[in-house]
Amino acid sequence: MSGAALELFNTRTREKEPFTPLVPGAASVYTCGPTVYSPQHIGNMRSTVFADLVCRALRLLGHEVTHVMNITDVGHLTDDADDGDDKMEKAARESGRRAEDIAAEFTAQWLADRRRLNCIDPDVLCKATDHIAEQIAMIEQLEKAGATYRAADGIYFDVSSFPRYAELARLDLAQQQAGARVAERDDKRNAQDFALWKFAEEGVSRQQEWDSPWGRGFPGWHIECSAMSTRYLGERFDIHTGGVEHLPVHHTNEVAQSEVALGISPWVQVWMHHDWLVWGDEKISKSKGNILVLQDLVDQGLRPLSFRYFLLQAHYRKQQNWGEDAIQAADTGYRRLLGQTLPLADAEGDADPVRIGPARERFLAAVRDDLNAPRALAVATEVARDGALTAADKRALVAEFDRWLGLDLLTAEADAIPTESDPRIDGLVEARQQARASKDFATSDRIRDELAAEGIVIEDTPDGPIWRRS
Repeated sequence: MSGAALELFNTRTREKEPFTPLVPGAASVYTCGPTVYSPQHIGNMRSTVFADLVCRALRLLGHEVTHVMNITDVGHLTDDADDGDDKMEKAARESGRRAEDIAAEFTAQWLADRRRLNCIDPDVLCKATDHIAEQIAMIEQLEKAGATYRAADGIYFDVSSFPRYAELARLDLAQQQAGARVAERDDKRNAQDFALWKFAEEGVSRQQEWDSPWGRGFPGWHIECSAMSTRYLGERFDIHTGGVEHLPVHHTNEVAQSEVALGISPWVQVWMHHDWLVWGDEKISKSKGNILVLQDLVDQGLRPLSFRYFLLQAHYRKQQNWGEDAIQAADTGYRRLLGQTLPLADAEGDADPVRIGPARERFLAAVRDDLNAPRALAVATEVARDGALTAADKRALVAEFDRWLGLDLLTAEADAIPTESDPRIDGLVEARQQARASKDFATSDRIRDELAAEGIVIEDTPDGPIWRRS
């Protein structure tokens, strides 16, 4: 699809830049996937939907996409760095189960949930335990480059071998070094040095260990992503996605070990990070104990795609507040939108290219502007209500919009339509909205009061007004 370039905010440069792929017409994307020691919650699913929006945008704008995601089923320690227990081993020990069975269960749950959210399957889904050889080979490359050393509990990367270590996350290494508890780890050369390979501990029973040139043990978490992304996308690729929590440690370490091992810079052209889903003042996370999974929402009577609609209401680089009122409003808004778009599926005739052009360009401009989902969703809502467009016009636009939104706007199940629709009330609500837009507040208030007398409550949302009977 021709037109202006897709502009993406690049964490590496801290600027919004036109996307120029390494191979014209193609795009290579790697996403940090789940650590499958427990159910993937709705905070995790924001990361999944974000990566899906990146890939859908690239495809919408004419790129052939290769999307690789990993499954972390070994090596991710409880403090996200090099201390604590392996999350998979801890889950296996506490449950009395095999680590591989736990990984299989929660991988299946995540795959099912991402499909319920209309996330397109990645081209490659790779497990860390299936790529031990690649990880060992990359550590050997680092060893040859003189970037490793042996400590008491493993083989470590020496960050002093990589002068650009602080660049991606804009770290203050001097401050970190001063505050490090060096006395507790006097065998580490630098506070930021990280494990590439952890040794098996004597007397500690582990389910997941392998032989290596340095002794029996298991890979560090960070080397997994470098080895697997390079295995499937080559020594350089276009986009790496993940959450902002990965920036100061995991992604910083990925850059260091990859660029030293491969002798290249930059390893990744564009780094993209989404912000957190928060509940009150806290990130939704397993460690906080404030988690919900997608099935919890379904059990409340919500549609899975109501959650995707909810996520589209915030820009990916902004924290998004979770709450009962917010998800209920999103569910109502999504159902209301379906009530307007599903009847268009059978519209006859052809769309007028001239008539649909302005709305089409507004939508694409929102997508090209660093994936501005709230603005794109607003355009879709406007089109669904636009009396100047024919049903065929709307059908064509909605079909194209939904290639990115992924909301099944023309194909959702019939029971997802609002249980009640009233053209008269819809017309009055639209008239009130037009009055508000033109600052005719007297008319707006009169319509609101008339509807209130009938027991109709109007809720003004970022996607426009919705109504319900009190």
